[in-house]
Amino acid sequence: MNYFVTGATGFIGKRLVAKLLSRPDAVVHFLTRAVELPRLRQLYEYWGADETRVVPVVGDLTQPELGVSTADRDKLKGKIDHFFHLAAIYDLKASAEDQQRANVDGTRNTVRLAEELGAGHFHLVSSIAAAGLFEGLFREDMFDEAENLENPYFRTKHDSEGIVRKECKIPWRIFRPAIVVGDSRTGEMDKIDGPYYFFKLIQKMRRMFPSWMPTIGIEGGRINVVPVDFIVAAMDHIAHLENEDGNCFHLTDPTPMRVGDLLNTFARAAHAPEMAMRVNAALLGFIPRSMRKAMFALTPVRRIRNAVMKDLGLPDDILDFINYPTRFDCRETQRALKGTGISVPPLDSYAWRLWDYWERHLDPDLFIDQTLRGQVEGKVVLVTGGSSGIGKATVRKMAEAGAIAVTIARDTQALEETRREFEADGLRLITHAVDVADPEQCARFVERMTEEHGGVDILVNNAGRSIRRGIETSFDRFHDFERTMEVNYFGALRLTMGFLPGMIAKRKGHVINISSIGVLTNAPRFSAYVASKAAMDAWARCAASEFADRGIEFTTINMPLVKTPMIAPTKLYDQVPTLSPDEAADMVVEAIIHKPVRIATRLGIFGALLHSLTPKAAQIMMNTSFRMFPDSSAAAQKKQEPAAQTADQIAFSQIMRGIHF
Repeated sequence: MNYFVTGATGFIGKRLVAKLLSRPDAVVHFLTRAVELPRLRQLYEYWGADETRVVPVVGDLTQPELGVSTADRDKLKGKIDHFFHLAAIYDLKASAEDQQRANVDGTRNTVRLAEELGAGHFHLVSSIAAAGLFEGLFREDMFDEAENLENPYFRTKHDSEGIVRKECKIPWRIFRPAIVVGDSRTGEMDKIDGPYYFFKLIQKMRRMFPSWMPTIGIEGGRINVVPVDFIVAAMDHIAHLENEDGNCFHLTDPTPMRVGDLLNTFARAAHAPEMAMRVNAALLGFIPRSMRKAMFALTPVRRIRNAVMKDLGLPDDILDFINYPTRFDCRETQRALKGTGISVPPLDSYAWRLWDYWERHLDPDLFIDQTLRGQVEGKVVLVTGGSSGIGKATVRKMAEAGAIAVTIARDTQALEETRREFEADGLRLITHAVDVADPEQCARFVERMTEEHGGVDILVNNAGRSIRRGIETSFDRFHDFERTMEVNYFGALRLTMGFLPGMIAKRKGHVINISSIGVLTNAPRFSAYVASKAAMDAWARCAASEFADRGIEFTTINMPLVKTPMIAPTKLYDQVPTLSPDEAADMVVEAIIHKPVRIATRLGIFGALLHSLTPKAAQIMMNTSFRMFPDSSAAAQKKQEPAAQTADQIAFSQIMRGIHF
């Protein structure tokens, strides 16, 4: 039996060709452009056949009779039993002009070629999009009833189907697949489409919250999803049945899921938190379309919407389909497939395969240079407080990645030892002795960096001072608050304000502030430290709002407790779990690569939510920790030997790893 297939190199097409080749003596002719001929070797390997059974026919979908040469047409006349037309644009992001050329003009050209060849049957692979946004149940025998076809994809799929119905002079059959996802057996998929658009959002939720935490999500219409292996098996079977010409078949799931259930199925597959509470998007339906359009035309609303959609990788029109109003009857398809065992498998039986394949092969982050070297090589990176602790671990990673690594600190000797240590490892480190609490020293340093390096590309405000002392024991120590603020807030601010003009001129730059988890949890005994860090957090939020359109990024890292010389005087911390400086430096690396607005641990985020939603409960929890752990020797004004931890202290410090107490 002889076949002709357009779109044979596509996701569905190449699988259909493989299925057709499983039939005895099948020979498949397929349309290909001349430029694709050198790249066909992989397809032949996939099909397990050579050019004697899978014959390329050079042409172009947009040309009359597909641009197939007269010689090739003469060879094929009267020999094609089944002509499958799959070639089309299945992309909501494609332009209206491209979709018109491929989907409508291409279908008309294909019909003309099939007629000239005298094909026995013509099979159009259409789409449920041909129904538009029909309100209610759309049957397989319905076509003219389609409505709300303003979207170019819907319109062109409807119009291309109309060409076959009204103009095709040979027996035809039409297949309308639902949203096609990967293979239910392997998860294999070739592009991001349909529910895959929401995978990045699910992934972000997984990174932010533990899987057991309930979240608020969205509810909408029923989304019809089917795996590609079902589509291919159903088309192959129905195409070869007798007496089915002139019929249309919905290759759909007879029991489609609502948007919320669909997303939760994939959330479970990704081990991400599920949407326990869902807001029905239909509630927005009372807002007139003209009013919604006017609202999204406002510059701030439009910019926010565009930024969110870009960050999540969602196409502009995706929100129009949340309240998808159409349900699809598939009785004719079920009748044709009865007794074959061909059916749509339950999504929860293979969703994990789809997720796994996406995360391994299709996640957009896989195609971005996410190496530190790719971000900092040859750039000037200044890390303050780099003679020890987090700063030293961070600036080492910068030097190893090829950055022009610069650090400052007050202790000249410690700086020189650090520089020699780097030099012994073959790394170059530029050091300057600067006290960030001294305005004149900061000004001279900024001027020198501007003259010698043209400023800095990435500034990591890490240098800091911490004081662990309750307020009740600080009534006569106001200077503690002043000197902490002088370093943590004013010191960081002096450098940031000094280097910002250069960043503005270059329209690029990144400021990373090492803040504290205490800002999110309102840690007792750290009022001076937390207040100074909170001040810098607030300033960075204001600055980010001012420079969002100037190419300058601001990232705040709410760092948990880290084992550094800064916490060494508090002997209690020798017995509690903390992060290592290297682990803390990895958070800075993440900030440089991904440039998020904030990086915080799940515990920090939970603490912030707790203080926002149930502030009284949060206060009780933190007060309990305050009373549970003793003051330092300095605060108590007497020397105290570290006592063995109680069971409560051990449990609390393990559960609340990284919290200051």
